[in-house]
Amino acid sequence: MIMQKNIIVILLGILFLFTASRIVQAHPHTFINQKIKVVFDDKGVAGFNIWWEFDEMFASMIIGDYDANRNQVLEKNEVAVIKEKAFSYLSNFNYFIFIKIDNKVFDVKFVKDFFAKIKGKKLIYEFFVPCHVSAVENAKHMIVATYDPSYYSALFFSEQEGVILDDSQGCLKKFKVKTMIKEDKSTKIYFDMINPMALFLEFKINR
Repeated sequence: MIMQKNIIVILLGILFLFTASRIVQAHPHTFINQKIKVVFDDKGVAGFNIWWEFDEMFASMIIGDYDANRNQVLEKNEVAVIKEKAFSYLSNFNYFIFIKIDNKVFDVKFVKDFFAKIKGKKLIYEFFVPCHVSAVENAKHMIVATYDPSYYSALFFSEQEGVILDDSQGCLKKFKVKTMIKEDKSTKIYFDMINPMALFLEFKINR
């Protein structure tokens, strides 16, 4: 009986150490403050403008590597190199943008209009995710979750204007729109320990 108890204690200890090691490994090294602008056209949602502001440590590495003339301005040729060397690989991870349309997965296969700039000691990435969804009389539901599956990077919605509705084309009045930022309970990441934060978007034709 004592031997059985000892074996149980040992097994529980091994399980604890294994679980603890997984938790330690799930630790972000890069922190990204983000904003999502929902872009509308005359039919409905046209896509999402994504704005990322990186922490100073990551920014200093990228600026040190790619601001070739050290003038603290990312010029057109430098932005092109950053896109090639320090952004395009994210296509392997859906660009950290995971979209569901009425509970159906939409794969982000490409993005457009990538731009990078230096802001003080911070680094800004901006890009557009095309995702055309036409509005109908019944509400369409979209979830835009943003996360790094490896948890090397942690993404947070900005406390100020984390979500913006773009009306640059004057089409927004045609739709009834609701937005909310909350945990996506339908998705578990980082060893099933965390539900990522997501934009919940509902829209329909305004009658």
